[in-house]
Amino acid sequence: MAALRAHQIFKSKGDRQVLRHVDVQLEANRKVALVGETGSGKSTLLRTLAGLEQPDQGEVWLGDEKVRGPADTLVPGHPKIAYLSQHFELPKFVRVEQALAYASQRSAADAHELYAACRIDHLMERKTDQLSGGERQRVALARLLSTAPDWLLLDEPFSNLDRPHKMLLKSVLEDITTRWSISCVLVSHEPADTLSWADVLLVMKEGTIRQHDHIQHVYRYPADAYVAGLLGSFTELSAAGRAAFQVADQRVFFRPEDFSVASEGVPGKVAGVVFYGSHEEALIDCAHDRVVVRTAPQQVQTGQAVHLQLR
Repeated sequence: MAALRAHQIFKSKGDRQVLRHVDVQLEANRKVALVGETGSGKSTLLRTLAGLEQPDQGEVWLGDEKVRGPADTLVPGHPKIAYLSQHFELPKFVRVEQALAYASQRSAADAHELYAACRIDHLMERKTDQLSGGERQRVALARLLSTAPDWLLLDEPFSNLDRPHKMLLKSVLEDITTRWSISCVLVSHEPADTLSWADVLLVMKEGTIRQHDHIQHVYRYPADAYVAGLLGSFTELSAAGRAAFQVADQRVFFRPEDFSVASEGVPGKVAGVVFYGSHEEALIDCAHDRVVVRTAPQQVQTGQAVHLQLR
């Protein structure tokens, strides 16, 4: 399967430059999460990768084939790239099996397996206007996958889902990417939602790529405070703080689980505690920095004097 590559992409909308110097290669058989603050350009980049948005400058390639945009051809895109918008549409007032049959390029057996993987095989007799939002989304997803693409691009698929339906969709995406070796890129405005799903993280800000790496590396070694903050709580240690905790490498940003409350170590005082159910995060003022520490429930109390160690 071929890699998907954007080469020196620039894109403006009005007087605002939405994408600048975007040069990235996405390897096949990966689950890629495209994240960033609102207005960072992530949805525009996704549409550009799909061939649905014409860049002002630059090109998109799938292997050695150019992905043609609206200015290049009457039918933009590439047959091996499927794109699902936030505002997808299904044929109205038809049964689900009919809506799927119109698009399918798979054998009957393979199609049935796909529908089961999308958790919609029990909906075949239902009319499309009788489906819930999550059901409609999974039918639309199956409809796209019926064309046997190599790449699946999803724009904000979790945005209108509650937690149970988010987990269901993650399970569906895990199954289909594994079973049919489909590469997947999804945009999310909640980067923490992608930690349990993605292999690779692509972080954007102001139309540029801030960091692109394996998700564990981005989480542990964020490029800057912006990237660190997208993925959860963190502490940025000062030079004096790094010396106090005897940091041996060049790391500056640390996660709450990197610290522990101990009988000895760097002294501090608990400034506050935030409850998260299975754990708490304590805000601890040390001599040089406020440190965020993951603790067990009720392990520490506000005002308590403690000592911290770096794990």
